Amino acid sequence: MTKPGNLFLVGLMGAGKTTIGKALAKRLHLPFRDSDHEIEQRTGAAIPLIFDLEGEAGFRARESAMLAELVTAGPLVLATGGGAVLDPANRALLKQHGRVIYLCAPVEQLLKRTANSRHRPLLRTPDPRARLEELLRARDPLYRETADIVIETGGRGVNSVVEEIITRLETVASGE
Repeated sequence: MTKPGNLFLVGLMGAGKTTIGKALAKRLHLPFRDSDHEIEQRTGAAIPLIFDLEGEAGFRARESAMLAELVTAGPLVLATGGGAVLDPANRALLKQHGRVIYLCAPVEQLLKRTANSRHRPLLRTPDPRARLEELLRARDPLYRETADIVIETGGRGVNSVVEEIITRLETVASGE
């Protein structure tokens, strides 16, 4: 497969954007970046602290600025933050600068994958399941609107997902 240019992974927390993104980047010999990690590196602050100090709106402004920079840094594989699609300008930016891949998983899988993480400010709630269900209802249509490819990651191994992404990219590239 020829290098596909920019690949942007979107989806809820726990869908596998970082794990799958790293494996996909390695397989395609592309650099991997994670927008949340880049924000933390630049600010010297963890995402939960940014949420505490600046609120979600402050974090989203930082996220938009980081995306605007990263989408032109390619070719690369980029794991976006789960809420990046909330801003219509971010959705347009992603679509304009590369292929968008929506990684989706059932809430049960997302719960398992995020259960031990203290790094998820939106899940600091008495009922993380209800919160994930609410986020999925709100964001799933936006992920699907933005995505060129939708991939189910629930209950699957990383290599299986990477293989499907590559196959689907080849199909999209050939115009089928």
